Amino acid sequence: MDYASLWKAFYETFFMTLAATALSYLVGLPLGFLLYTTSKKGLRPNRWINIPLGIFINTMRSIPCLILIVLLLPLNRLIFTRGTGRWWTMIIPLFVASFAFVSRLVESSLHEVDSGVVEMAKSLGASDRQILFRVLLKEARPSLLLGLALSSISILGYTAFAYDFGGGGLIALAYSTYGQNTYTYLSNPTLYVATALIVVIVQLIQEGGMLLAKKVDKRKEITQ
Repeated sequence: MDYASLWKAFYETFFMTLAATALSYLVGLPLGFLLYTTSKKGLRPNRWINIPLGIFINTMRSIPCLILIVLLLPLNRLIFTRGTGRWWTMIIPLFVASFAFVSRLVESSLHEVDSGVVEMAKSLGASDRQILFRVLLKEARPSLLLGLALSSISILGYTAFAYDFGGGGLIALAYSTYGQNTYTYLSNPTLYVATALIVVIVQLIQEGGMLLAKKVDKRKEITQ
């Protein structure tokens, strides 16, 4: 078994997922706030912003990740001087494929906050900014953390497309084990170790998200 290849694939998967998730939240979080704020039940309803933004978000969510990678090859070449062939060339496509999903998760988390809490804050004279950051964000933290775990797992799944573009990663390694020899691949331990590592990473993200959500939510027990 090639431990060097496994280690290389592990850190490629880790950094692809981490970087793409961070960028997705850098853009998706404010967009989610804007979607909530301008919605019918938001702090500042505005259909002229909400409807076009919602259409844009839904459109981005509808484009398959593989197609996005192809469409973004020129941008990759502009930023990285190459379109494919390294794990870091996957960051931009993974980010573009995920930020719309993140924005909807954030919007949904904010809508889950009890409207009575918001009304009470308004009656006490809180500004929209104070309500958004001191009330809504605080109350929605458990849901936002669970959403973060879900987003990270989804992005990790998207790294499978790195195989088609030489981006590396554990999923690509597992599939390439099959591609190298379609007759004896089931006897290659690399396939099983790579798969086991993927499962472990997903479980750690999921359980870590649940644990953090429980710690910040003192009102009720969160169950899977």
